[in-house]
Amino acid sequence: MTKKDFYEILDLPRNATSEEIKKSYRQMALKYHPDRNPGDKTAEEKFKEAAEAYSVLIDPEKRSTYDRFGHDGLRAEGFSGFSGFNSSIFEDFEDILGNFFSFSFGDLFGTQRRARAHYPQRGRDLSLDLEISLEEAAFGAEKEIKLDRVELCSVCHGSKLQPGTQKTVCRQCQGRGQVRYQQGFFAISRTCSHCGGSGEIITTPCKECRGSGKMRKKKDLRVKIPLGIKDGMGLRLEREGEAGDREAPRGDLYVVVRVKKHEIFEREENNLFCQITISFIQAALGATAEIPTLEGNEVIKIPAGTQPGEVFRLKGKGIKSLGGYRKGDLFVKVNVKIPEKLTKEQKALLQKFAESAGEDLKAVYKSIIDKTKNIVH
Repeated sequence: MTKKDFYEILDLPRNATSEEIKKSYRQMALKYHPDRNPGDKTAEEKFKEAAEAYSVLIDPEKRSTYDRFGHDGLRAEGFSGFSGFNSSIFEDFEDILGNFFSFSFGDLFGTQRRARAHYPQRGRDLSLDLEISLEEAAFGAEKEIKLDRVELCSVCHGSKLQPGTQKTVCRQCQGRGQVRYQQGFFAISRTCSHCGGSGEIITTPCKECRGSGKMRKKKDLRVKIPLGIKDGMGLRLEREGEAGDREAPRGDLYVVVRVKKHEIFEREENNLFCQITISFIQAALGATAEIPTLEGNEVIKIPAGTQPGEVFRLKGKGIKSLGGYRKGDLFVKVNVKIPEKLTKEQKALLQKFAESAGEDLKAVYKSIIDKTKNIVH
């Protein structure tokens, strides 16, 4: 069955702001919440649809994927349905509703709900730029990078406790992390202000990290650069970002590749371009020229009568595509150098050549003047 458009579900334009998304979701959630519509399966489905639409549109990354590729894009990224979300997002829904309802989101969507603070937080993602040469981009390489990132404390290993001590149960919430108040029809829950929602109190924090559970450390990593990579492409190194909470995974490291400008070659896709300069005599009479490539020099034949700006193609002397399936070509543009100073003997020889070719240099200028007169009149 075709899924409904998320913007239509929340009755929003595609350029809606985050505040408009929150407002529309709140209105629909209040309207179709199971507490207000007991036993109404239609209302329950509309409530689920609104929650799913909100979870995608309020998240910049998921919304961007959805705007470009629709539901198929979300499935490809692993965001399909509520099975693809961390169940802690349901507490975000409750924040929008103001914790008005006693109905459990976990019961509705088949998840087991806990106090938000009990969920270990994944580590932060990191990103950096890595500069490489054109040769390294063409053939692949292994580069060393240096990171300054957050690691778990080496003394408490992320527990935040001084070794040999233990946490105590919060007396205010009795370890639940939340304090609930009954007001008529509604049960209102609030995060415990005493323990911050953890349900536990640290009385003796770790001296090494001062109870944070984490410390900054330097780390050296080696990154494999695949052959054929282009400027601006990114590499994702899973679990090489900063440490998360204890028992939570690290974040990822994103490396953006920057290819330095080459002194000889310019790159367009998988093709390379360069220029060589020959004398006007070589262009007229023909010659051989040694051409640089990324794999060594190649000798090509310059045919007689080669014109300035003419381009020669060396097939397969470019760069392999990412993955190595196809290789580009090398295009060589020929520039012809005209001598700026001539000896008397050289001038005389060129004059004889002009006469033998029936070329009257003065007539050329006269011809230009005649054409100009015709244009004027």
